[in-house]
Amino acid sequence: MLKRGLMQLCVGGLVAACMFLPQDGSAAQRKKTSASQTVAKKSLAKKATVKKTARPKIIRKVVAAAPARPSYGQLAGLHGMQDELDLRSSVALVVDQDTNEVLFSKNESAVLPIASITKLMTGVLISEAQLPMDEVITITQADVDMEKGSSSRLRVGTELSRGELLHLALMASENRAAHALGRTFPGGLQLFVNQMNIKAKLMGMQDTRYVEPTGLSSKNQSSAKDLATLVNYAHSDPVLRELSTSTGYQVAVGNRTLQYNNTNRLVKNPSWDIGLQKTGYITEAGQCLVMQAKVAGRKLIMVFLDSAGKLSRIGDAERVRKWVESNHTPAVRAAPLASREHARRG
Repeated sequence: MLKRGLMQLCVGGLVAACMFLPQDGSAAQRKKTSASQTVAKKSLAKKATVKKTARPKIIRKVVAAAPARPSYGQLAGLHGMQDELDLRSSVALVVDQDTNEVLFSKNESAVLPIASITKLMTGVLISEAQLPMDEVITITQADVDMEKGSSSRLRVGTELSRGELLHLALMASENRAAHALGRTFPGGLQLFVNQMNIKAKLMGMQDTRYVEPTGLSSKNQSSAKDLATLVNYAHSDPVLRELSTSTGYQVAVGNRTLQYNNTNRLVKNPSWDIGLQKTGYITEAGQCLVMQAKVAGRKLIMVFLDSAGKLSRIGDAERVRKWVESNHTPAVRAAPLASREHARRG
């Protein structure tokens, strides 16, 4: 019996001792391991969340802007010529309309694209043809610019009178308006263009050539000398004077009213007395401007071609005006520029 009790005591002690032996590590170790596992799980969960919600990386590719295409005047090196007024136009001519005295000239014989200055000749032919100005003309797909892809507020199907189209062409330089005027001329567009060239020759414009009535084509070319002749001729037509110097004009198109403004801001300037004007621009021609204006008591014809910069032609005109006011007084009247009656013959 004593032997059995001793065996039970030993077995009990062994079991009690075994309770203190580590199984998978101590309780502290198990606690520490559990905490580490929890932190690791949280870290993985956090990384997964960040990866899931992170914004995609945006890769920006830097593309160099294409260099501006040079004008014909720049290609010919005309901008390298300096002048006493430091004009931005590579071609300029200022002539006294009454005396034919040349007050200022710069590359006046250079033949360059003239852009929408073309529309002045378009206006001359339409006005002199004495076509009904109230006749309604429809803008068609043929009037859409396929040369430069320029926009227009006159949609295909728009109906306006010939007089309204002429107003928009001269004042706002509306290309579809000018094209529609030539297209609907008796005999058609090609005959109209032929008449433009014949008229130029009759006026003594030997450097001038037209291929269409808007000026979008760089093949419409002339010189400052020829354009001074054209301005002088067109100025004698009251219709062209009125329409080209109008500050603004509204036309009704369906249920809409379109407001157009003059492309030459000088017509709104009270310090200028402008009798006739026309602006122009295409890349090949640069910024262009022709005007008849009274300065310091003199009637002057000004031509600026291939000007570099959007407002530079206006700045050049201002420089010339100040220069004339400071340095030139009215001269003795002499032979005028080419007469209108001479150009009518033939």
